[in-house]
Amino acid sequence: MSDWPLSDELVMIRDTARRFMRNDVKPAEDTVEHDAIHLPHDLLEPLQKKAKDLGIWCIRSPAEYGGAGLSLLGQAVVAEETARCRMGAYIPACGAIGFDPPNTVFSHGTPDQIKRFAIPGVESGQKVFTAITEPSGGSDPARAIRTRAVKKGDRYILNGTKMWISGVQHASWGMVFARTGEQGDRGGISSFIVELGTKGLSTREIPVIRAYSPFELTFEDCEIPEENLLGEEGKGFQIFSKWTTEGRIPYAAGTIGVAQEALELAIEWVKQRETFKTKLADKQAIQWMVADSEMELQAARMLIYKAAMVHETGGDLRYFSSMAKVTATETAHRVVDRCVQMFGALGVAEEMPIERWFRELRVKRVGEGPSEVQRMVIARDLLKLKGSANAN
Repeated sequence: MSDWPLSDELVMIRDTARRFMRNDVKPAEDTVEHDAIHLPHDLLEPLQKKAKDLGIWCIRSPAEYGGAGLSLLGQAVVAEETARCRMGAYIPACGAIGFDPPNTVFSHGTPDQIKRFAIPGVESGQKVFTAITEPSGGSDPARAIRTRAVKKGDRYILNGTKMWISGVQHASWGMVFARTGEQGDRGGISSFIVELGTKGLSTREIPVIRAYSPFELTFEDCEIPEENLLGEEGKGFQIFSKWTTEGRIPYAAGTIGVAQEALELAIEWVKQRETFKTKLADKQAIQWMVADSEMELQAARMLIYKAAMVHETGGDLRYFSSMAKVTATETAHRVVDRCVQMFGALGVAEEMPIERWFRELRVKRVGEGPSEVQRMVIARDLLKLKGSANAN
């Protein structure tokens, strides 16, 4: 398979990540139970040290602060490879490559915020949560956000509830978006750095279909120092929009990595498994499943690369980010569903990682903006273009 459109440097990074997963991460992961969501410290620490030495540590964070500083295309390449493990739909490389603090702290944070939160985040590789979704809805934050932050002296007082927040159990702080202006006004949303353990903040785990649970966060007269305001007051929605638009690219690539791994496992299985005196691989029904899966994965991967390249050339990422996200997540789920079918009963057994991937990929079609919202974004842009053409 051609490596187009990857540069020699990105091919080297991809191959480095691939070897690291095969030779180091997967053998460690094989020692923990099926639905584990982390590796024990004695296994994780040497893996993290090696990832730093290999240059694939905290891939989004700037190099001057200890990260890999990869381009969006580089992030997609590494995200795909590091998702190819049992925990990969949630924890790239089982946590071995660390978790980046939100790049918005580097781009919008004060020197003190970068020093107190971003740099230690890169050094530890600890997960950070992002809290925007609320019980009233999450797809339209301009209207849905009810959590309020009221300025009193040198502090903001937060009151409200956030729902479906991932990563809380492994984090020490996160970004919380609250309303400081009028309801329904995107300019009335602000972003705050909030530390877990802050008085007035309580958490509740919400069990769901996957192995790891999101949380509900409740703020009751929770006092946040004014120096923890991230960026300008009222500019939080713009911060969130840029961060999540870029983040959908490695998010999408990770789902393709999981599905590619599932397909390769299925191919090896059907080449060995015999039914009715012939190999499964000899059956046309199986051949078409394999062919359709590979074609769809290749197409989704190219769309992810296209989105990343548009970003690198200064184009409008939003449109392509939405297409990449909805295409990749829906493709990945279809492919893994076919793999379950090819494996038969073994496909839904804990003996194989397929059933875990099936559950976790279902969530990916909702997270980071559900498929329906992405289609709305795409259609809106297309209809605008068509309208302009007709007007001319």
